[in-house]
Amino acid sequence: MTSLPLISVDPDARGRRPAMPPRHLADLDLPGRQALVAELGEPAFRAKQVSNHYFGRLVRDPARMTDLPAATRERLAGALLPTLLTPVRELACDDGATRKALWRLHDGSLVESVLMGYPDRVTVCISSQAGCGMACPFCATGQAGLTRNLSTAEIVDQAVYLAGVAASGAVAGSPPRLSHVVFMGMGEPLANYSRVVAAIRRLVAPAPEGLGLSQRHITVSTVGLVPAIRRLASEDLSVTLALSLHAPDDELRDELVPVNQRWKVSEVLDAAWDYAATTGRRVSIEYAMIKDVNDQPWRADLLGRLLAGKLAHVNLIPLNPTPGSRWDASPKPVEREFVRRLRDAGVSTTVRDTRGREIDGACGQLAAAEDRDTEPSQRRDRA
Repeated sequence: MTSLPLISVDPDARGRRPAMPPRHLADLDLPGRQALVAELGEPAFRAKQVSNHYFGRLVRDPARMTDLPAATRERLAGALLPTLLTPVRELACDDGATRKALWRLHDGSLVESVLMGYPDRVTVCISSQAGCGMACPFCATGQAGLTRNLSTAEIVDQAVYLAGVAASGAVAGSPPRLSHVVFMGMGEPLANYSRVVAAIRRLVAPAPEGLGLSQRHITVSTVGLVPAIRRLASEDLSVTLALSLHAPDDELRDELVPVNQRWKVSEVLDAAWDYAATTGRRVSIEYAMIKDVNDQPWRADLLGRLLAGKLAHVNLIPLNPTPGSRWDASPKPVEREFVRRLRDAGVSTTVRDTRGREIDGACGQLAAAEDRDTEPSQRRDRA
């Protein structure tokens, strides 16, 4: 486990509206990068060269870009590859198979990413917003509130950085190549719609345009923003939709997922089934198991009736409680009974592998811990 030094922030930033970061090549498609390079007085093909280093070789150090003229390397890298993420803390557990990174952005905001290695794949969980405005009470990020949307490049750079970690062989027992990306970190991805979709297109485009991942290996999570779900279905993308349901009835879901007060369970599920019908992709139903809150047998039966016969899979998530929270994980016997009832209803169900508890693995926990540990004078601009 490693801990990097804290990065101080500008005290004069207090009260300022957060500004978006400098433009990065991942914010642009290849023609856009070529136009930017031409503005610098360089041949357009230099954009392809720099893009190949970043996406194809996972290199961002100008000194290693030896196919570029030495006199222009720094200038091109400065224009196309500005620093977006500054590592604050990197923690590892599960014998190095799970690694969580906490980043400070240019404006002092904190975001998190997680790399998870398995024998057959490497997955990264990335953030789409600094904080979250959905206010789900059992989620550390929801308790923190929303700071701002991330730029396309801030989203992509998390995946590229951790792809480099995987390529270095640091995740023992796993392939040395990133294969899966899940938008399940901080923030509600569909509340930052245009940048998230642009980030997906960078992640799936082949190098030098992008990272070259399979669309089917990208998962986008949402609490149920119905218009955005329907819009995503029209994007001609084959990504998996993960719906954070957490309750099958409106009375409880209104409390656990406040956006349910706008779009009820029936509306959200209708949008999800339309997404499945349009894309042919099975919808993942995310359900955090919360002790004595949403884990009753009758709720398992109701969920089974709602999902029976649908192109859906239930992913039960043992709750990773936040410090001081009144919420706790369901006991294992209760969890097993919930699984049994869903499977008896004909609904495909698994329990998510629990990782990272000892490194504040749940969304938002490491950022919350960092804020607790940081001197007030260092976090004034984030108050």
